[in-house]
Amino acid sequence: MAKTTKTPHRTPLNRESVLRAAVALADETGIESLSMRRLGQELGVVPMALYKHVASKEDLLDGMVDIVFGEIEDPSTATDWKGAMRRRATSARAVLRRHRWAIGLMESRTNPGPANLRHHEAVMRCLREAGFPFELAVHAYSMQDSYIYGFALQEKTLPFETPDEHAELVQEKAERVGDLDEYPYLVELATHLVQARYDYAAEFEWGLDLVLEALERARQTT
Repeated sequence: MAKTTKTPHRTPLNRESVLRAAVALADETGIESLSMRRLGQELGVVPMALYKHVASKEDLLDGMVDIVFGEIEDPSTATDWKGAMRRRATSARAVLRRHRWAIGLMESRTNPGPANLRHHEAVMRCLREAGFPFELAVHAYSMQDSYIYGFALQEKTLPFETPDEHAELVQEKAERVGDLDEYPYLVELATHLVQARYDYAAEFEWGLDLVLEALERARQTT
């Protein structure tokens, strides 16, 4: 008697599963290698099957960015504005470290999704209800995002992940320089980086607190 061959069960696709698969693929290989063909291969379907769930590559990117926004903690008005914005900023940095491909796309989408809109609304609500006049709230929002995204962009290109790896890299650079007597201040900096095990998370928070303190002074004098 001939054996029957069972067809492997495949979970039906929907928009959410397609978007999350695209995010995972971009996390693994980068946004440059993301294509409808490659995504279809990952999901085991022909590329045309994806268009039942996303209208275009741009629609796919809109949805992926919306997932990233959904992972960032929205600032709450239930606590002080600086604490809320500090948590929002540290959350954003952590999310962008997970999804480095998203840096540069976060504010570029012309068709924002619901998580994107909710996040921007929450930030403006927090600032306005904390007493920021409208124009100052706009400046405050822009200043914070410039710091967060700028730091994330710099961090994205760093050739190390941990303070120990950073210290090793600094030592290797110093060995290649040769005569260090010409660079006393760089030697001082390198010594600090090696001995203190320079931590980018601490550096981010130091600068963030400086930004928030400056905004608080501006709020009080407006």
